[in-house]
Amino acid sequence: MTIGEIRKQATEKMAKSVETLKHDLAKIRTGRAHPGILDHIRVDYYGTEMPINQVANVTLSDARTIAIQPFEKKMAQVIEKAIRDSDLGVNPASSGDVIRVPMPALTEERRKELTKIVKHEGENGKVAVRNIRRDAITHLKNLLKEGEVSEDEEKRAQDEVQKMTDRSIADIDKLVAEKEKDLMAV
Repeated sequence: MTIGEIRKQATEKMAKSVETLKHDLAKIRTGRAHPGILDHIRVDYYGTEMPINQVANVTLSDARTIAIQPFEKKMAQVIEKAIRDSDLGVNPASSGDVIRVPMPALTEERRKELTKIVKHEGENGKVAVRNIRRDAITHLKNLLKEGEVSEDEEKRAQDEVQKMTDRSIADIDKLVAEKEKDLMAV
């Protein structure tokens, strides 16, 4: 493995860690409605597990209500049951062929709980990035031991890996701060 390959691999893995955190934070709901909240919920569509947004049109009818219009009428009950059984804690209501999902306002206590969860997710993301840095530096030291690179090249590469780590951790901090701000906004 060359320094370039190690650097590229570390960059890709750190970017994936940040993306994973972004995806995980999107699942944590704020007081406002957001169609992405339903992305992780899957429904049975002719024997295949599919995300709701592939069997129905998911839109916002107002700031606190998500409207779901199934492409097929018979999917309405399946979608409604999947949402009710999910971990979101919302109660969908059918009116004709449209399912409305009102998002209840969050209590102050629940906001603080969710803020702790967000911080915990952020910390997990940082740990993942640091583990990637550790692995990359280990690979670099092995290259130096094997005599494939000079000490200067190895040191320069380590500095670059550290800079990538710092950027990724700054991105994670920014995502966590934005989500906390969203959660605490009334």
